[in-house]
Amino acid sequence: MKILIAGGVGFILTLVTLPFLLKMLQDTGATRPNYRGESIPVGMGLIFVFVYILAAFLLVYWSAGDLALLVLFLMGVMFFATLGLLDDMLGSRESRGLKGHFGALLKGKLTTGALKALGGGAGALLISFISMPGRPWWEILTAALLVALAANTINLVDLRPGRAIKVFYLWFLIILAVFQDKLPLVFIAPLAGGLLVCAPADLKARAMLGDTGANLLGAALGMVSIWTMTFSTQLAVVIFLLLLHLFTEKYSLTKIIERNRFLCFLDNLGRSK
Repeated sequence: MKILIAGGVGFILTLVTLPFLLKMLQDTGATRPNYRGESIPVGMGLIFVFVYILAAFLLVYWSAGDLALLVLFLMGVMFFATLGLLDDMLGSRESRGLKGHFGALLKGKLTTGALKALGGGAGALLISFISMPGRPWWEILTAALLVALAANTINLVDLRPGRAIKVFYLWFLIILAVFQDKLPLVFIAPLAGGLLVCAPADLKARAMLGDTGANLLGAALGMVSIWTMTFSTQLAVVIFLLLLHLFTEKYSLTKIIERNRFLCFLDNLGRSK
């Protein structure tokens, strides 16, 4: 019931505030060409920073015994959103992928992508270290990798309208089905509810979640995952995400999706042609 209420709160808050944010992004020139070359507002995911500031009052009321964990979650959401916002506002597309960003760094050029990766890794390690006191170092490191890789995975798939949202819901529904009684799932519920409001603008290519949204979505999923999953499950997820990253450094995920009829159907579902 708490998950449904928190999701409803996120939905209503996003419904009320999103039009104002999109107009602000448009008026201030925070736009970027989408995959079709159309200039649309970028950084729509920033809306969830404001949603969480308001929804936090309800979450605090429900999290008396785990208040420290909630505060850590909110700080993680804000931090990863900030890293993504820097990439949206200041980043260029000269370097792509982890290989491109770290290749540029080795040549003495710090890109916003490398800053996002380094900052995300350090932030994920700090979140894991604080939230898992007394755990062995390998469990803390595995958890940190999961958070950092989750954030980058949503960035990785967010190359077409709606794709990041669909991957988010797939991941969210899996952990909801398996770990439905775990309190951290309430933390992410406002995000799940608010995304329903953002989905039409994203799917119709009228606005982009941007790296702000993708980074925030992935980090939120990662944090909830490390606080609900067993170590062995976390390790399996980390291995899967590492293999996915290595695979996409060499092959185009979009081309693979386009060549598979079922994946292409899911990818195009709800999207404006």
